Amino acid sequence: MRLEKLQAYLRDKGQEYQYTEEDGCGSIDWEHRGLMYHVWEFSESCAESNVRIAGKMEEYKGNYEEQIINIMERWG
Repeated sequence: MRLEKLQAYLRDKGQEYQYTEEDGCGSIDWEHRGLMYHVWEFSESCAESNVRIAGKMEEYKGNYEEQIINIMERWG
């Protein structure tokens, strides 16, 4: 199981999501206020997500789960 912190955050918020794992990398898809969001994890210890701007993918490195959760906490 990958992206455990992000899955726990979504569960705590009561958010439904779809989790997929392939080749040891996780992927999460969910909808929030009518917009679709995605997190794709890569084997290079990074992830891409559109959490900052729904229509634009951005790369996150290092503690990417914390970075993504920090952005989501500002959604209100």
